Amino acid sequence: MQIYEELQARGLLAQLTDEEEIRELINAGKATFYIGFDPTADSLHVGHFMALCLMKRLQQAGNKPIALVGGGTAMIGDPSGRADMRPMMTTEQIDHNCECFYKQMARFIDFGPGKAQMVNNADWLRNLNFMDFMRDIGPCFSVNDMLRARCYVNRLEKGLSFLEFSYMLMQSYDFYMLYKNYGCNMQFGGDDQWSNMLGGTELIRKKLGKDAYAMTITLLLKHDGTKMGKTSGGAVWLDPDKTSPYDFYQYWRNIDDADVHKCLRMLTFLPLEEIEEMEKWDGSRINEEKTILATELTTMVHGEEEAKKARAGAEALFAGAGEISADADIPTETLSAEDFSEDGTVDILTILVKSGLSASRSEARRNVQQGGVTVDGVKVDDFKKTYTKDDLSKGMLVRRGKKAFKKVTA
Repeated sequence: MQIYEELQARGLLAQLTDEEEIRELINAGKATFYIGFDPTADSLHVGHFMALCLMKRLQQAGNKPIALVGGGTAMIGDPSGRADMRPMMTTEQIDHNCECFYKQMARFIDFGPGKAQMVNNADWLRNLNFMDFMRDIGPCFSVNDMLRARCYVNRLEKGLSFLEFSYMLMQSYDFYMLYKNYGCNMQFGGDDQWSNMLGGTELIRKKLGKDAYAMTITLLLKHDGTKMGKTSGGAVWLDPDKTSPYDFYQYWRNIDDADVHKCLRMLTFLPLEEIEEMEKWDGSRINEEKTILATELTTMVHGEEEAKKARAGAEALFAGAGEISADADIPTETLSAEDFSEDGTVDILTILVKSGLSASRSEARRNVQQGGVTVDGVKVDDFKKTYTKDDLSKGMLVRRGKKAFKKVTA
């Protein structure tokens, strides 16, 4: 199966321009394509994960990826899918975030001469002359068409600043510059980016003629950047200092049953034949499939060793084991001397709050009274229960409910 057909079989392709040409180009390994990443934080998150996997697949088939970081567009902020305007960042923050992105992307993409490139649109956007840009690019865009664009529809009723309204021109200009200066003939993006991407394709053709060879593809993203990787605790990051390998593993281990097969196809590099066999499994084996998914993706992001530790920790916890393996990767909270009272003890309510398992002492008290708290597998019935430093010296497993837990040490 060639790469285009594999992308189809994995459910990744949603909308395309020039389908036959795209098929021929990427199957022949002759596409130089870009995907954009706005550096709004100092780490990529799970919402970027599908794009990174796609870049890796296409590079393995001989195509050349360009990872475009938005050092320029991040100064405006993409309004797509947002209810309000993004907070403004300094150029120093943006540049720092771009540097962090490169380190993380290098785990997925092979950078180097003749291989993948990271390009920063700050190189051409930050020093633009406004009048020159508007005279050159402005006539290529119809305001009537822009107002119908999906990326703006949600914001028109609440208010859309001209700053954000200009984002489509900036993103379109990116493709134009990449086409002219890097030979980039294709762009990929999520389904929320379709209008912006078409703007880039049309700009190239209007400026360089109808024969300009620029193409557009969007991905079928059930979990797009606004949905994938969101939990009650915030975003799921690829940086292990923001989301531990264990928590990353647990995110995938706990996804909805209905999304498991889709994620196996879209995100893993398991052979399609193997995935199709799993799809025939009885529903009682869904947790086995989730374990495979979580292990595969944690290995890709954090390496095989960290994936093994995360899996060992999860299996120990959910098997109800009283002892946790030394190499198991369990989220840990270390109490300080200030957390203990003068008699050298700390109560269960403090432990629950300090570990983040409960938001307040009153909530922690309710958790205990409702029978939802255990320590090393033993239910805690008394909210006045205390522990000494010796009790905590080897670490004790504190659990609230079925899925929230921490190893607490002192």
